[in-house]
Amino acid sequence: MRACRPRNRDRVCEHGHPVGCHARHEPGDERLGQPICGDCYDYVGAVLWQAHAGALWHRFTLEVRRTLASEAGLSRREFAKRVRVSFAKVAEYQRRGLVHFHAIVRLDGPDGSSEIPPDWADHDLLTRAIPPAVQRVTVTSPPSDLGRWDLIWGDQLDIRPILLDQTADGLSERAVAGYIAKYATKGAEASGTVDHRLSCPACGGRGRLRLMASCGRCHGTGLKPGLHLDALPVTAHARRMIRTCWELGARPEFTALWLRPWSHMLGFRGHFSSKSRRYSTTLGDLRQVRATHRATKARERNGLPLLGDETTLVLGHWRFAGSGYSPGEAIMAEHIRQKVATARKIATEREDG
Repeated sequence: MRACRPRNRDRVCEHGHPVGCHARHEPGDERLGQPICGDCYDYVGAVLWQAHAGALWHRFTLEVRRTLASEAGLSRREFAKRVRVSFAKVAEYQRRGLVHFHAIVRLDGPDGSSEIPPDWADHDLLTRAIPPAVQRVTVTSPPSDLGRWDLIWGDQLDIRPILLDQTADGLSERAVAGYIAKYATKGAEASGTVDHRLSCPACGGRGRLRLMASCGRCHGTGLKPGLHLDALPVTAHARRMIRTCWELGARPEFTALWLRPWSHMLGFRGHFSSKSRRYSTTLGDLRQVRATHRATKARERNGLPLLGDETTLVLGHWRFAGSGYSPGEAIMAEHIRQKVATARKIATEREDG
């Protein structure tokens, strides 16, 4: 006879909680994203992964270039002469408080998006190169008596082509623009945390100033005056991650991660959106176009002629501010005059003596 093994739904962890959830939850259920057993959840590993997510993405961008060159049968130097790899990514918070990235990877000619890449640099090449590059990327956490974590990407990887034809099998460029706009408006508060910093602005959460003196604003707690971690209007899971950020941020080996100033982001301190240099136009160019547009509209409303490319218009308004010292400056000047006169008198008496 064979002994009957317990079903997975009947198994429990060492703390007496079930190892899995078999219930069906509504989209707005507050239990979504919360760990079944908080004592089994690796909060230290989760916070450290958040803090290194930006470095993990950077290493992926380097590794995928190496893999693309290998798949194309070229050296990295020769591949870079023929193809430029461009990236754009947006970070989105999951309900469990960890981020995942939505990224666009594009192959351009060597001069950027204005040039078409070779025929062999297509979607199939990216599909072959991205999965192994994702699997090879690893970031190791700083050495600590708590242990060291090898931080890697997860198993979920969804690669889809971006097509100009909306009827084809893939994502249209309009859908991609909608996704980016959607994720750009979602912050960390979607995972149950707060949308403002918790650390003291004077000491940056350290609780002390540079001269090792206790911070007079937060009185050594590192928190903003009037705040308390246990009183934050957040979920229990988010509070546990915030407290883990706060505790790890006090350790010297994790000082460079700035976990306390970024505890409200659950440890993630990267940009929610970033792109490679030649992926598209720069933000500076966009700001200049908006400034020029506003200036042109203002001149049209006021009936002023449009400025030519070689015309420079300087507007200045002068008004009389006053002369001499202000009352406060007069007091300081008189005090300085008296000190100088006294010093000269003492020097004269010494010479006479």
